[in-house]
Amino acid sequence: MRVLVVGSGGREHALAWRLAQSPSVYELFAARGNSGTAGLGINLPLSETDFDGIVAVSTERSIDLVVVGPEVPLALGLSNRLDAGGIPAFGPSRAAAQLESSKSFARSVMDAAGVPGPNYRVFQNVAGALSYVQYHDAPVVVKADGLAAGKGVAMCANREDAQYAIRACMEERAFGDAGETVVIEDWLNGPEVSVFGFTDGENLSPVVAATDYKRIGEGGAGPNTGGMGSYGPPHCWSDELAETIREDFMLPVIRELARRGARYRGALYCGLMLTGAGPRVLEFNCRFGDPETQVIMPRLLSDPAEVMLACATGSLADVEPVLWSNRPAVAVVMVSNGYPGSYQTGYAISGLDDVVDADTLVFHAGARLDDDGETVLTAGGRVLACVGMGDTVQDARHLAYQRADRISFDGAYYRRDIAAEAVNVPVGVG
Repeated sequence: MRVLVVGSGGREHALAWRLAQSPSVYELFAARGNSGTAGLGINLPLSETDFDGIVAVSTERSIDLVVVGPEVPLALGLSNRLDAGGIPAFGPSRAAAQLESSKSFARSVMDAAGVPGPNYRVFQNVAGALSYVQYHDAPVVVKADGLAAGKGVAMCANREDAQYAIRACMEERAFGDAGETVVIEDWLNGPEVSVFGFTDGENLSPVVAATDYKRIGEGGAGPNTGGMGSYGPPHCWSDELAETIREDFMLPVIRELARRGARYRGALYCGLMLTGAGPRVLEFNCRFGDPETQVIMPRLLSDPAEVMLACATGSLADVEPVLWSNRPAVAVVMVSNGYPGSYQTGYAISGLDDVVDADTLVFHAGARLDDDGETVLTAGGRVLACVGMGDTVQDARHLAYQRADRISFDGAYYRRDIAAEAVNVPVGVG
Protein backbone atom coordinates (compact mmCIF):
# COMPACT_ATOMS: atom_id res chain seq x y z
CA MET A 1 0.00 0.00 0.00
CA ARG A 2 0.84 3.63 -0.46
CA VAL A 3 -0.24 5.42 2.72
CA LEU A 4 -0.71 9.13 3.40
CA VAL A 5 -0.69 10.39 7.01
CA VAL A 6 -2.42 13.76 7.47
CA GLY A 7 -1.04 16.02 10.21
CA SER A 8 2.21 17.43 11.53
CA GLY A 9 2.36 16.66 15.25
CA GLY A 10 3.86 14.05 17.53
CA ARG A 11 0.84 11.80 17.08
CA GLU A 12 1.36 11.79 13.32
CA HIS A 13 5.08 11.01 13.65
CA ALA A 14 4.20 8.07 15.92
CA LEU A 15 1.57 6.82 13.47
CA ALA A 16 3.97 7.19 10.53
CA TRP A 17 6.74 5.44 12.48
CA ARG A 18 4.53 2.45 13.20
CA LEU A 19 3.13 2.34 9.64
CA ALA A 20 6.66 2.45 8.22
CA GLN A 21 7.31 -0.87 9.97
CA SER A 22 4.33 -2.54 8.32
CA PRO A 23 5.08 -5.18 5.66
CA SER A 24 1.90 -3.94 3.95
CA VAL A 25 3.28 -0.43 3.33
CA TYR A 26 5.21 0.18 0.12
CA GLU A 27 5.47 3.97 0.26
CA LEU A 28 4.68 6.53 2.97
CA PHE A 29 3.70 10.20 2.65
CA ALA A 30 2.80 12.92 5.16
CA ALA A 31 0.76 16.10 4.76
CA ARG A 32 2.40 18.32 6.02
CA GLY A 33 4.45 16.21 8.36
CA ASN A 34 7.46 17.39 10.34
CA SER A 35 11.18 16.72 10.71
CA GLY A 36 10.40 13.28 12.12
CA THR A 37 8.14 12.09 9.31
CA ALA A 38 10.69 13.42 6.81
CA GLY A 39 12.97 10.55 7.82
CA LEU A 40 10.27 7.95 7.17
CA GLY A 41 8.80 9.00 3.84
CA ILE A 42 7.96 12.03 1.74
CA ASN A 43 6.56 15.21 3.30
CA LEU A 44 4.08 16.98 1.05
CA PRO A 45 3.51 20.75 1.35
CA LEU A 46 -0.17 20.39 2.21
CA SER A 47 -1.94 21.64 5.31
CA GLU A 48 -4.36 19.34 7.11
CA THR A 49 -7.31 21.45 5.91
CA ASP A 50 -6.28 21.63 2.23
CA PHE A 51 -8.91 19.10 1.24
CA ASP A 52 -8.62 19.78 -2.50
CA GLY A 53 -4.87 19.24 -2.33
CA ILE A 54 -5.13 16.07 -0.23
CA VAL A 55 -7.72 14.51 -2.52
CA ALA A 56 -5.76 15.52 -5.63
CA VAL A 57 -2.44 14.13 -4.42
CA SER A 58 -4.13 10.95 -3.19
CA THR A 59 -5.49 10.41 -6.69
CA GLU A 60 -2.29 11.39 -8.49
CA ARG A 61 -0.07 9.16 -6.34
CA SER A 62 -2.51 6.23 -6.18
CA ILE A 63 -2.78 6.41 -2.39
CA ASP A 64 -4.43 3.26 -0.99
CA LEU A 65 -5.13 4.58 2.51
CA VAL A 66 -5.28 8.03 4.12
CA VAL A 67 -4.76 8.09 7.89
CA VAL A 68 -6.15 11.32 9.34
CA GLY A 69 -4.39 12.20 12.61
CA PRO A 70 -5.88 15.48 13.96
CA GLU A 71 -9.48 16.22 14.91
CA VAL A 72 -9.93 19.46 12.94
CA PRO A 73 -9.91 17.96 9.41
CA LEU A 74 -12.19 15.16 10.61
CA ALA A 75 -14.64 17.66 12.11
CA LEU A 76 -14.59 19.58 8.81
CA GLY A 77 -15.34 16.49 6.75
CA LEU A 78 -12.05 15.31 5.20
CA SER A 79 -13.10 11.66 5.39
CA ASN A 80 -16.31 12.53 3.52
CA ARG A 81 -14.31 14.16 0.73
CA LEU A 82 -11.96 11.19 0.48
CA ASP A 83 -14.82 8.69 0.49
CA ALA A 84 -16.50 10.62 -2.32
CA GLY A 85 -13.29 10.24 -4.31
CA GLY A 86 -13.13 6.50 -3.69
CA ILE A 87 -10.10 6.83 -1.38
CA PRO A 88 -10.22 4.77 1.85
CA ALA A 89 -9.92 7.03 4.90
CA PHE A 90 -9.07 6.01 8.45
CA GLY A 91 -11.06 8.55 10.42
CA PRO A 92 -14.78 9.13 11.03
CA SER A 93 -17.15 11.15 8.89
CA ARG A 94 -18.05 14.71 9.77
CA ALA A 95 -21.32 13.53 11.35
CA ALA A 96 -19.59 10.90 13.50
CA ALA A 97 -16.75 13.30 14.42
CA GLN A 98 -19.30 15.47 16.22
CA LEU A 99 -18.57 13.13 19.08
CA GLU A 100 -15.56 15.39 19.64
CA SER A 101 -16.48 18.60 17.84
CA SER A 102 -19.62 19.10 19.96
CA LYS A 103 -19.61 18.13 23.61
CA SER A 104 -23.36 18.63 23.83
CA PHE A 105 -23.85 16.23 20.91
CA ALA A 106 -21.57 13.71 22.62
CA ARG A 107 -23.59 13.93 25.84
CA SER A 108 -26.84 13.34 23.92
CA VAL A 109 -25.33 10.24 22.27
CA MET A 110 -24.10 8.93 25.63
CA ASP A 111 -27.50 9.52 27.22
CA ALA A 112 -29.21 7.60 24.42
CA ALA A 113 -26.63 4.80 24.66
CA GLY A 114 -26.92 4.53 28.44
CA VAL A 115 -23.26 5.41 29.03
CA PRO A 116 -22.64 6.95 32.47
CA GLY A 117 -21.01 10.35 32.86
CA PRO A 118 -21.24 13.33 35.21
CA ASN A 119 -24.44 15.30 35.66
CA TYR A 120 -24.40 18.19 33.18
CA ARG A 121 -26.26 21.14 31.69
CA VAL A 122 -25.86 22.81 28.29
CA PHE A 123 -26.10 26.60 27.94
CA GLN A 124 -26.21 28.84 24.87
CA ASN A 125 -26.53 32.13 26.74
CA VAL A 126 -24.23 33.59 29.34
CA ALA A 127 -26.98 34.69 31.74
CA GLY A 128 -28.35 31.18 32.08
CA ALA A 129 -24.91 29.69 32.62
CA LEU A 130 -23.97 32.29 35.26
CA SER A 131 -27.26 31.78 37.08
CA TYR A 132 -26.75 28.01 37.12
CA VAL A 133 -23.31 28.15 38.75
CA GLN A 134 -24.49 30.80 41.20
CA TYR A 135 -26.97 28.35 42.71
CA HIS A 136 -25.24 25.05 41.94
CA ASP A 137 -22.79 23.53 44.38
CA ALA A 138 -19.14 23.92 43.36
CA PRO A 139 -16.82 22.53 42.16
CA VAL A 140 -17.83 22.19 38.51
CA VAL A 141 -16.16 21.77 35.14
CA VAL A 142 -16.86 24.34 32.41
CA LYS A 143 -16.27 23.14 28.84
CA ALA A 144 -16.36 25.01 25.56
CA ASP A 145 -18.71 22.96 23.39
CA GLY A 146 -16.53 22.97 20.27
CA LEU A 147 -12.91 22.19 19.43
CA ALA A 148 -10.40 24.19 21.47
CA ALA A 149 -7.11 22.31 20.93
CA GLY A 150 -7.48 20.51 24.24
CA LYS A 151 -7.56 23.79 26.19
CA GLY A 152 -11.28 24.54 26.43
CA VAL A 153 -11.84 22.81 29.77
CA ALA A 154 -11.78 24.75 33.05
CA MET A 155 -11.71 22.93 36.40
CA CYS A 156 -13.52 25.35 38.67
CA ALA A 157 -13.11 24.88 42.43
CA ASN A 158 -15.55 27.66 43.32
CA ARG A 159 -18.32 29.82 41.86
CA GLU A 160 -15.96 32.68 41.04
CA ASP A 161 -13.75 30.42 38.95
CA ALA A 162 -16.80 29.05 37.15
CA GLN A 163 -18.14 32.53 36.39
CA TYR A 164 -14.73 33.57 35.07
CA ALA A 165 -14.56 30.50 32.82
CA ILE A 166 -18.07 31.09 31.47
CA ARG A 167 -17.32 34.72 30.63
CA ALA A 168 -14.02 33.76 29.02
CA CYS A 169 -15.83 31.32 26.74
CA MET A 170 -19.04 33.15 25.96
CA GLU A 171 -18.22 36.86 26.25
CA GLU A 172 -14.48 37.16 25.66
CA ARG A 173 -14.57 34.35 23.08
CA ALA A 174 -11.25 32.96 24.28
CA PHE A 175 -11.89 29.88 22.12
CA GLY A 176 -13.72 31.61 19.28
CA ASP A 177 -16.93 29.98 18.10
CA ALA A 178 -16.07 26.87 20.12
CA GLY A 179 -17.20 28.70 23.27
CA GLU A 180 -20.51 29.96 21.92
CA THR A 181 -22.15 27.08 23.78
CA VAL A 182 -20.83 25.72 27.09
CA VAL A 183 -21.37 22.44 28.90
CA ILE A 184 -21.21 22.59 32.70
CA GLU A 185 -20.54 19.28 34.43
CA ASP A 186 -20.25 18.15 38.01
CA TRP A 187 -16.65 17.65 39.12
CA LEU A 188 -15.62 14.00 39.43
CA ASN A 189 -12.72 12.54 41.40
CA GLY A 190 -10.50 9.57 40.69
CA PRO A 191 -7.75 8.40 38.32
CA GLU A 192 -8.20 9.58 34.73
CA VAL A 193 -7.57 7.13 31.88
CA SER A 194 -7.59 7.40 28.08
CA VAL A 195 -8.89 4.30 26.27
CA PHE A 196 -8.50 3.61 22.54
CA GLY A 197 -9.85 1.10 20.06
CA PHE A 198 -10.07 0.52 16.32
CA THR A 199 -13.57 0.38 14.85
CA ASP A 200 -15.23 0.02 11.45
CA GLY A 201 -18.55 1.34 12.75
CA GLU A 202 -19.83 -2.07 13.76
CA ASN A 203 -16.93 -4.02 15.23
CA LEU A 204 -14.49 -2.79 17.88
CA SER A 205 -11.01 -4.13 18.52
CA PRO A 206 -9.65 -4.99 21.95
CA VAL A 207 -8.84 -1.68 23.63
CA VAL A 208 -5.64 -0.19 25.02
CA ALA A 209 -5.24 2.42 27.78
CA ALA A 210 -2.83 5.20 28.72
CA THR A 211 -2.63 8.03 31.23
CA ASP A 212 -2.19 11.63 30.06
CA TYR A 213 -0.77 14.62 31.97
CA LYS A 214 -2.47 17.86 30.90
CA ARG A 215 -1.11 20.50 33.28
CA ILE A 216 2.11 22.36 32.54
CA GLY A 217 3.48 22.09 36.08
CA GLU A 218 4.54 19.16 38.22
CA GLY A 219 1.91 17.80 40.55
CA GLY A 220 -0.82 18.99 38.18
CA ALA A 221 -0.18 22.69 38.71
CA GLY A 222 -0.72 25.49 36.19
CA PRO A 223 -2.84 25.78 33.04
CA ASN A 224 -3.95 22.97 30.75
CA THR A 225 -1.77 22.09 27.77
CA GLY A 226 -2.11 19.71 24.85
CA GLY A 227 -0.38 17.09 27.01
CA MET A 228 2.95 16.99 28.86
CA GLY A 229 3.47 13.25 29.01
CA SER A 230 1.86 9.85 29.07
CA TYR A 231 2.39 6.26 30.12
CA GLY A 232 0.68 2.93 29.69
CA PRO A 233 -0.68 0.60 30.76
CA PRO A 234 -2.01 2.70 33.68
CA HIS A 235 -1.37 1.33 37.14
CA CYS A 236 -5.14 1.15 37.73
CA TRP A 237 -5.91 -0.84 34.56
CA SER A 238 -6.92 -4.50 34.25
CA ASP A 239 -8.30 -7.01 31.73
CA GLU A 240 -11.68 -6.90 33.45
CA LEU A 241 -11.88 -3.12 33.30
CA ALA A 242 -10.81 -3.14 29.65
CA GLU A 243 -13.64 -5.49 28.72
CA THR A 244 -16.17 -3.46 30.72
CA ILE A 245 -15.21 -0.23 28.96
CA ARG A 246 -15.25 -1.90 25.56
CA GLU A 247 -18.61 -3.63 26.00
CA ASP A 248 -20.56 -1.16 28.13
CA PHE A 249 -19.11 2.22 27.16
CA MET A 250 -17.58 2.24 23.66
CA LEU A 251 -19.65 -0.29 21.70
CA PRO A 252 -22.99 1.26 22.77
CA VAL A 253 -21.81 4.67 21.50
CA ILE A 254 -20.68 3.17 18.16
CA ARG A 255 -24.09 1.50 17.79
CA GLU A 256 -25.97 4.68 18.71
CA LEU A 257 -24.04 6.63 16.09
CA ALA A 258 -24.83 3.95 13.50
CA ARG A 259 -28.51 4.16 14.47
CA ARG A 260 -28.32 7.89 13.72
CA GLY A 261 -26.78 7.21 10.30
CA ALA A 262 -23.27 8.27 11.36
CA ARG A 263 -21.18 5.13 11.00
CA TYR A 264 -17.89 5.61 12.84
CA ARG A 265 -14.72 4.32 11.14
CA GLY A 266 -11.37 5.04 12.73
CA ALA A 267 -9.85 5.37 16.19
CA LEU A 268 -12.29 5.89 19.04
CA TYR A 269 -10.96 7.63 22.17
CA CYS A 270 -12.85 7.32 25.45
CA GLY A 271 -11.69 9.59 28.28
CA LEU A 272 -12.67 8.13 31.65
CA MET A 273 -12.64 8.98 35.31
CA LEU A 274 -12.47 5.92 37.56
CA THR A 275 -14.65 7.18 40.40
CA GLY A 276 -15.63 5.43 43.61
CA ALA A 277 -19.04 4.79 42.03
CA GLY A 278 -17.48 3.22 38.93
CA PRO A 279 -16.14 4.47 35.57
CA ARG A 280 -17.64 7.70 34.21
CA VAL A 281 -17.01 9.14 30.74
CA LEU A 282 -15.48 12.61 30.66
CA GLU A 283 -15.31 12.83 26.86
CA PHE A 284 -15.13 10.96 23.59
CA ASN A 285 -12.66 12.03 20.92
CA CYS A 286 -12.64 11.11 17.25
CA ARG A 287 -8.93 10.24 16.88
CA PHE A 288 -5.92 8.90 18.76
CA GLY A 289 -4.69 11.06 21.64
CA ASP A 290 -1.52 13.10 21.73
CA PRO A 291 0.78 12.24 23.52
CA GLU A 292 -0.94 8.89 24.24
CA THR A 293 -0.29 7.72 20.67
CA GLN A 294 3.43 7.94 21.37
CA VAL A 295 3.10 5.24 24.06
CA ILE A 296 0.45 3.01 22.45
CA MET A 297 1.92 2.72 18.94
CA PRO A 298 5.08 1.01 20.31
CA ARG A 299 2.73 -1.45 22.03
CA LEU A 300 0.71 -2.32 18.89
CA LEU A 301 1.70 -5.83 17.81
CA SER A 302 -0.67 -6.09 14.83
CA ASP A 303 -0.05 -4.73 11.33
CA PRO A 304 -1.33 -1.13 11.62
CA ALA A 305 -1.91 -0.63 7.89
CA GLU A 306 -3.97 -3.82 7.63
CA VAL A 307 -6.08 -2.87 10.66
CA MET A 308 -6.61 0.74 9.57
CA LEU A 309 -7.59 -0.25 6.04
CA ALA A 310 -10.05 -2.78 7.45
CA CYS A 311 -11.60 -0.02 9.57
CA ALA A 312 -11.83 2.29 6.56
CA THR A 313 -13.47 -0.37 4.38
CA GLY A 314 -15.82 -1.81 7.00
CA SER A 315 -14.07 -5.17 7.19
CA LEU A 316 -12.48 -5.25 10.65
CA ALA A 317 -14.08 -8.63 11.36
CA ASP A 318 -12.15 -10.13 8.45
CA VAL A 319 -8.64 -9.47 9.83
CA GLU A 320 -6.81 -11.05 12.72
CA PRO A 321 -7.81 -9.68 16.16
CA VAL A 322 -5.79 -6.63 17.20
CA LEU A 323 -3.05 -7.45 19.71
CA TRP A 324 -1.44 -5.09 22.20
CA SER A 325 1.69 -5.66 24.27
CA ASN A 326 1.45 -5.06 28.01
CA ARG A 327 5.08 -3.89 28.08
CA PRO A 328 5.12 -0.42 29.71
CA ALA A 329 6.01 2.73 27.79
CA VAL A 330 6.50 6.26 29.15
CA ALA A 331 6.56 9.50 27.13
CA VAL A 332 8.03 12.78 28.40
CA VAL A 333 7.09 15.85 26.34
CA MET A 334 9.65 18.63 25.88
CA VAL A 335 8.11 22.06 25.29
CA SER A 336 9.20 25.57 24.38
CA ASN A 337 9.72 28.14 27.12
CA GLY A 338 6.44 29.99 27.75
CA TYR A 339 4.13 27.24 26.48
CA PRO A 340 1.10 27.05 26.67
CA GLY A 341 1.31 30.83 26.44
CA SER A 342 3.50 32.74 24.00
CA TYR A 343 6.86 31.27 23.03
CA GLN A 344 9.64 31.67 20.49
CA THR A 345 10.59 29.12 17.83
CA GLY A 346 13.49 28.51 15.45
CA TYR A 347 15.99 27.21 18.01
CA ALA A 348 18.36 24.41 16.99
CA ILE A 349 17.79 21.08 18.74
CA SER A 350 20.86 19.08 19.73
CA GLY A 351 21.27 15.55 21.07
CA LEU A 352 18.63 13.87 18.91
CA ASP A 353 21.10 11.20 17.82
CA ASP A 354 22.39 10.51 21.32
CA VAL A 355 20.65 7.14 21.68
CA VAL A 356 21.05 5.86 25.22
CA ASP A 357 19.25 2.56 24.63
CA ALA A 358 17.48 0.72 21.83
CA ASP A 359 14.33 0.87 23.96
CA THR A 360 14.05 4.63 23.55
CA LEU A 361 12.39 6.68 20.84
CA VAL A 362 12.01 10.38 20.04
CA PHE A 363 8.86 11.54 18.29
CA HIS A 364 8.97 15.01 16.72
CA ALA A 365 6.01 17.37 17.11
CA GLY A 366 6.70 21.11 16.84
CA ALA A 367 9.95 20.56 14.96
CA ARG A 368 11.06 21.18 11.39
CA LEU A 369 14.14 20.81 9.21
CA ASP A 370 16.19 23.92 8.53
CA ASP A 371 16.96 24.92 4.94
CA ASP A 372 20.17 22.87 5.10
CA GLY A 373 18.01 19.74 5.29
CA GLU A 374 19.85 18.48 8.37
CA THR A 375 19.47 20.84 11.35
CA VAL A 376 16.24 20.32 13.31
CA LEU A 377 14.65 23.52 14.65
CA THR A 378 11.84 24.11 17.13
CA ALA A 379 8.60 25.05 15.38
CA GLY A 380 5.89 24.83 18.04
CA GLY A 381 4.97 24.67 21.70
CA ARG A 382 5.21 20.93 22.19
CA VAL A 383 8.47 20.11 20.46
CA LEU A 384 9.35 16.46 21.14
CA ALA A 385 8.25 13.38 23.06
CA CYS A 386 10.97 11.14 24.49
CA VAL A 387 9.73 7.59 24.95
CA GLY A 388 11.20 4.78 27.01
CA MET A 389 10.05 1.15 27.10
CA GLY A 390 10.90 -1.45 29.72
CA ASP A 391 9.81 -4.46 31.68
CA THR A 392 8.45 -2.15 34.40
CA VAL A 393 7.13 1.40 34.42
CA GLN A 394 10.17 2.36 36.48
CA ASP A 395 12.54 1.03 33.78
CA ALA A 396 10.60 2.73 31.00
CA ARG A 397 10.47 6.00 32.92
CA HIS A 398 14.20 5.92 33.62
CA LEU A 399 14.98 5.48 29.92
CA ALA A 400 12.56 8.22 28.83
CA TYR A 401 14.22 10.74 31.15
CA GLN A 402 17.69 9.58 30.17
CA ARG A 403 16.83 10.35 26.56
CA ALA A 404 15.25 13.71 27.39
CA ASP A 405 18.26 14.74 29.49
CA ARG A 406 20.50 14.33 26.43
CA ILE A 407 18.41 16.58 24.19
CA SER A 408 18.57 20.37 24.44
CA PHE A 409 17.28 23.53 22.81
CA ASP A 410 17.02 27.08 24.08
CA GLY A 411 14.32 27.29 26.75
CA ALA A 412 13.52 23.57 26.81
CA TYR A 413 11.22 22.48 29.64
CA TYR A 414 9.66 19.18 30.69
CA ARG A 415 7.91 17.83 33.76
CA ARG A 416 9.91 15.54 36.01
CA ASP A 417 6.99 13.63 37.50
CA ILE A 418 5.53 11.76 34.51
CA ALA A 419 4.43 8.25 35.61
CA ALA A 420 5.87 8.84 39.10
CA GLU A 421 2.73 7.46 40.76
CA ALA A 422 3.06 4.18 38.84
CA VAL A 423 6.62 3.31 39.91
CA ASN A 424 6.83 -0.04 41.70
CA VAL A 425 3.18 -0.81 40.98
CA PRO A 426 2.61 -4.22 39.29
CA VAL A 427 2.03 -3.90 35.56
CA GLY A 428 -1.58 -4.24 34.40
CA VAL A 429 -2.67 -5.62 31.06
CA GLY A 430 -3.54 -3.28 28.22
